[in-house]
Amino acid sequence: MATGAPMRILHLLASPFWSGPAENVALLALAQRQAGHEVAVALDRRRTKVDAEEPAVPRFEALGLLDSGGLELSVKSPPWTVLGDMRRLRSRTLDVVHAHFTHDHLIARWARPRGAVLVRSIHAPRSLRSSLPKADAYTVPAATEVSRLEGKKVRVLPPLVDPRFKPAESREKLRSELGLKGAPLIGMVSTFQASRRHALGVAAFEQLRRTRSDARLVLVGDGALLEQVRQQVRERNVQEQVTFAGYQQGESFVRWLQALDEVWILGLGNDWSGRAAAQARACGVRVVAVREGALPALADVQVEQPTPEAVVAASLSQDRARVEHPSNQKIAEEVLALYQQVRSAG
Repeated sequence: MATGAPMRILHLLASPFWSGPAENVALLALAQRQAGHEVAVALDRRRTKVDAEEPAVPRFEALGLLDSGGLELSVKSPPWTVLGDMRRLRSRTLDVVHAHFTHDHLIARWARPRGAVLVRSIHAPRSLRSSLPKADAYTVPAATEVSRLEGKKVRVLPPLVDPRFKPAESREKLRSELGLKGAPLIGMVSTFQASRRHALGVAAFEQLRRTRSDARLVLVGDGALLEQVRQQVRERNVQEQVTFAGYQQGESFVRWLQALDEVWILGLGNDWSGRAAAQARACGVRVVAVREGALPALADVQVEQPTPEAVVAASLSQDRARVEHPSNQKIAEEVLALYQQVRSAG
């Protein structure tokens, strides 16, 4: 059912990667389109070679969401191309321009189409600074960030979850197919970068095995620190109990997540909505997480301090939280209501 009259909505996402907020933007755009609105997403079309990460353009194209309006929308664009993007955007007929990164926001701030409202989504706290360009309304990834936009129209944008994320029909059969053994089967599902604290996870896992000798750790992902973490695993002599699953995507990623008993989310990257926690919860996987971004609202148990001892204590607690996450449709309705609010105010 449409929320109000159908709107023409353009999301701007100056990124070539299917990572960070890209999936959340795609799911939001799909839910908005299913609610009866005309929705497209413009991406970085300049950076076509994306080493170690999945490109976003094929994903959005397959979903029928890829904008065909000629925007290059790249932080690597020369000034004359940026000016061309501004001319193209200004000439469009739109009701809403929804910017997701600073580059998008700046272009939309100075080249918004006549009659369109501008909404900006903040996906990480570092984007909330004094130089933040003006918009008609904002979304933030966690309730803790709302006060930083005091006096402005703002709503929390929770993570949207693909319907494929659901409990496995037979976890034991799935584990057998993936060659996984042990209990509890613990996973970390993120890019190997400093903010995700894989080193902390490996140190905590070594300590956990003193109490739970059958525990196994599965590390899903790739990234700059992968070899460093492999070395740490060897140095701690737990290589027989740790599986490096590599980068997984689509149905394969869902299967690896479904196989787990527990996921440790010990830090966030470019997206503070806690999407991996919401995906894990949808799969029936217990979530142990630090106090960052939206994670406190999604975790079964929180890690009080980023130390191995605190991670182990949280894991051993076996606490389960009763969290009812809003549906993608409900989240989209809230964002559409925000659009309508600012359009009416204008």
